[in-house]
Amino acid sequence: MNSFDAVLLSYDEPMATSLHSRLQRTLGGAVKRLHGVHGMRRAYRLCAEVVDHEQFFLADGDFAIDTGFDPASVEPLDEGASMRVWRAVNPVNGLTYGYGGLKLIRRSALREMGEAVDVLAALPGRIEFAQQTAGITRFNQSPFHAWKAGFRECAMLARGSEYGMADDDARRRVEAWTTSHSGEFAAYAATGARDGVAFAREAACAPQRFGHLNDPAWLRARFTTAHGDQAVAG
Repeated sequence: MNSFDAVLLSYDEPMATSLHSRLQRTLGGAVKRLHGVHGMRRAYRLCAEVVDHEQFFLADGDFAIDTGFDPASVEPLDEGASMRVWRAVNPVNGLTYGYGGLKLIRRSALREMGEAVDVLAALPGRIEFAQQTAGITRFNQSPFHAWKAGFRECAMLARGSEYGMADDDARRRVEAWTTSHSGEFAAYAATGARDGVAFAREAACAPQRFGHLNDPAWLRARFTTAHGDQAVAG
């Protein structure tokens, strides 16, 4: 039996508090919470400073863990592996892959993280992708959060996956995101996905613009310009 520390990293997700409680009940112990840190790279690095052990579970503030997930069955990371990612169900398009999934991660890898738009793609060492589904990524908690998820993910997929995903797989995922039609605020996720693809084309000649994908203020401003303030909270 293995016992890992756990952290829920939240920023402004409406359901973060209830999902934190669900995570604690399922993992069977105290789950630390880091909330509202500006700067995604900085937030991930700070996670390494709030845990007591080298390997720990890391969940996003919109991750709803499957209550049947058994943490006692989880094996530690192999030597040379920096992170393991479990799959999560996407509630608006039916995809199930690593997006928004639970992670087992090394704090030393976070401390040595390099530069990448998809922040955790810059970890040193190998990344493992588990075949098990560990929960649902509940990013569709408001029109803004659904739009932001589609925008960021499809901008990064259209730019070129930093995890080495095949181009055909990336295209299939973009197509699924842009035709999202199930669950709450699916239309906003689809619009965000299309906007993200357009942004990737715009930014192709100015790669530094991709840094905006990790800037919450810029993302919110882009959303409200198109949809208005009243759509932020639903």
